[in-house]
Amino acid sequence: MSTRNRFKAEVPVSSLSQASSPSSPNGNMNSLKKAPSSPWYPTFLESILLAIYPFTLVLGSLFSVLNSTTRNTPYSGVLQSHPPSIAPSYFALKSNVFNVYFVKIGWVWITGAFFLFCFTHSSLGPRFQPTLTARRIRAIIRYTAVTAVWCAVTQWFFGPPIIDRGFRLTGGQCEIIYSDDPINNYKQDQMSDAREIFTHAACKVAGGSWRGGHDISGHVFILILGSAMLWLEILPDVLRNSGLREDRRIRMHDGAVKTAAVETQDNKGNVHVPSELGLGVRVALCIAGLSWWMLLMTAAYFHTWLEKFTGFLVAFSVIYAVYFVPRGVPAVRSLLGMPGV
Repeated sequence: MSTRNRFKAEVPVSSLSQASSPSSPNGNMNSLKKAPSSPWYPTFLESILLAIYPFTLVLGSLFSVLNSTTRNTPYSGVLQSHPPSIAPSYFALKSNVFNVYFVKIGWVWITGAFFLFCFTHSSLGPRFQPTLTARRIRAIIRYTAVTAVWCAVTQWFFGPPIIDRGFRLTGGQCEIIYSDDPINNYKQDQMSDAREIFTHAACKVAGGSWRGGHDISGHVFILILGSAMLWLEILPDVLRNSGLREDRRIRMHDGAVKTAAVETQDNKGNVHVPSELGLGVRVALCIAGLSWWMLLMTAAYFHTWLEKFTGFLVAFSVIYAVYFVPRGVPAVRSLLGMPGV
């Protein structure tokens, strides 16, 4: 008993504080006992971040119902928006500058922000150098996987994209419409050749309208998918720069569940990942922030509740598959890796 007391008395206070410090390997491992026990769940901070998306959709949708101006302005299901001549807000116009030059070409902005971060942040490799390190390669593979799904859902999937295929499968078709009133006085000419148009874009070019089926909100899909991808890529570096601990858990090949920090440590337990923000992180934050604003505007002025919900559901499914499944499946993690490790 006296030996144990003498040992405890001889341990310097500074050593104890270092052991419990989040910046030290041992302290970090001890503090990670508070991390989620399963690799399949997002961390507390990730949960807050991801919860912003459904909250934004609900907030915008409630605004469209509770705001008297928006509620009393007729909504056209064909246009999927308020008619331009009576739009309740500048952001309710499809021609608003943010919709035309940001959302419509959203994946260009997302791609630019991703590669700027990828090749300017020292956690992925030498800054401003085209060196393909292992971390950069895995980040590009994640980007490619997400982009492939974006393309399949909105652009091309061995023919019409998934959104258009879903619209057709739920009873939708292209209808040639002649009207002087964009809301009420539709006179439809349901031509047999128009019904054979299988994509929204081709229907629009033919002077028709996409009607009758369920149309997943492409705006909601791309705004959530792109910004969430950027957030999850830069989040480990933002947290590390703030001195916060690594809470993500991963399943190892032997079945053990450990903190993701083990994959950034050398044999001595030292972490060799730079702590910085940098230009790439700041630009990604700006793009993600503007995406959030346009998501709120989309929720307030465009699409139905169900269309917005399905856009959200598809986007979240992709994000979970690329950024959370690898934590629980070592084989997938060996291919896709994880941001920040």
